[in-house]
Amino acid sequence: MNYRKMFVVKPGEKIRLDKIDPDFTDDVSNKQDGAEKTSANAQLLADLQYKLYAENRQSLLIILQAMDAGGKDGTIAHVLSPMNPQGCRVQGFKAPSADELEHDFLWRIHRVAPRNGEVVIFNRSHYEDVLVVRVHDLVPQSVWSRRYEFINDFEKMLTARRTRVVKFFLHISKEEQLKRFEKRLDEKDKHWKISAGDYQERQYWDDYMAAFEDALSRCSTADAPWYVIPSNHKWFRNLAVSQILVETMQDMKMALPKPTVNIEEIRKLAAAEWDKMKKKE
Repeated sequence: MNYRKMFVVKPGEKIRLDKIDPDFTDDVSNKQDGAEKTSANAQLLADLQYKLYAENRQSLLIILQAMDAGGKDGTIAHVLSPMNPQGCRVQGFKAPSADELEHDFLWRIHRVAPRNGEVVIFNRSHYEDVLVVRVHDLVPQSVWSRRYEFINDFEKMLTARRTRVVKFFLHISKEEQLKRFEKRLDEKDKHWKISAGDYQERQYWDDYMAAFEDALSRCSTADAPWYVIPSNHKWFRNLAVSQILVETMQDMKMALPKPTVNIEEIRKLAAAEWDKMKKKE
């Protein structure tokens, strides 16, 4: 299963989301099989993140975008939670603050980009400034239409500094979104996720799809690719994302740093300490 090849938006490709089946599960036979493979990938991701942190020369930026209830939080919980928090950070983006609005739209993004050795997951991102801003006409078209170029330049700059950028659009159907909204109403521990605007935003579904299509088509590059992940089935979403991340991190060819001390000398010191302990006994 080469999900990187299967789900990538090729540079310059005009994507049509209505042509991509959000129910797709490849040849994975069932939920249990998918969960087992995801679990194996999770261990690989933990090991790879350990190398990234120890090497401290590269970094990884994971961008998650989706419609409401598309599964961004679930992906973080099921795919990325095995990573060590010491070198992994989740960064969410809500409506910009007054201070952030006084700067260019990328200012608040750049200041939380990953440091060397760090994995950062963006739960929403700078792409909101060509999505919700466009759909709700928050700035003129002459403003948001130039942002695709700025975004590409920004991501190119990150990759030039050894930050690998990988972007996932979690693709669900309009019907599946409604089902997930209803589930939130039925489960008390999910009531906090409900907002008055959830159902109101559904009237803009087609506008959002058009905005996503333009963002995916215009901002998927060889160094910072977009992947459209069929996400109606959460277990397959988790499998596909985890598999793509494993292969992406393996391609980074990270290596543990060489020891800064003479290991044999340290062994001798350790042996001497054990001898002292035994004599005291």
